[in-house]
Amino acid sequence: MAATLTQERFTGPEWSFERKFDGIRLLAYKKGKHIELFSRNRLPQNLPAVSHAVRNLPHDQLILDGEITWGRGQLTYHVFDIMWIDGREVMSFPLEARRELLGRLKLSPPLRRVTELPNESAFESAQAAGWEGVIAKLRGSIYEQRRSRNWLKMKCELAQEFVVGGFTDPQGKRVGLGALLVGYYEGDDFVFAGKIGTGFNTQLLLDLRAQLDRIEIDRPPFTKAVGLPRLRAHWVNPQIVVQVGFIQWTNNNKLRHPRLLGVRHDKDPREVVRE
Repeated sequence: MAATLTQERFTGPEWSFERKFDGIRLLAYKKGKHIELFSRNRLPQNLPAVSHAVRNLPHDQLILDGEITWGRGQLTYHVFDIMWIDGREVMSFPLEARRELLGRLKLSPPLRRVTELPNESAFESAQAAGWEGVIAKLRGSIYEQRRSRNWLKMKCELAQEFVVGGFTDPQGKRVGLGALLVGYYEGDDFVFAGKIGTGFNTQLLLDLRAQLDRIEIDRPPFTKAVGLPRLRAHWVNPQIVVQVGFIQWTNNNKLRHPRLLGVRHDKDPREVVRE
């Protein structure tokens, strides 16, 4: 089962949260003493320590799902789900029942059970600890052999201010604008950093479009503008500052998975630089 990336940040009693590890997905199959390990793409994996620990579990048949990480020279298999045990397919069991089965397994290093996080502070705790993110799992959900919105991954992110230098027209049923085109100052240059297309509600889209229409200009204000869109693009005086969350900078110095966090009214646009 694969999680779907979401830009939303939420909590709620219907969701359960776990740490998202920055590693390699691993499925462990046990049939008697025979052990097979596969990556998410069904590529065989040779991890003797993991094979040995799975082989020693007191069950004849198991299929486990988890993530492999390496830290300080130590390998760990973080087990977060169980699909099969001793002749029983348990993917159709609800999440809580599968967790109970997993909790009965006496895991030994390098196997480690993934524990549930406190619901009300899961994402904030992940950010404070410097984790990659969290996985939100819908309570009562079954294990599906596909990507599902019953598992949602929230990646921890960077955040900083950017200056709006343009926008694109909305498409389909969207109103106001499609995306903000933002940048930052590097000396006297105004550098294009990317497009922001998520994080808006309908009212904000309409309010921003009204503000942007009043400061529209004929030419792009960016002086360094690799990858700048040309179709359905409008340009504005760089006066509006926005706060943006994003996962990381790409190799091409663009924002990866950016989302709008808010509009800043307390920041001089000329003070906005790459942090």
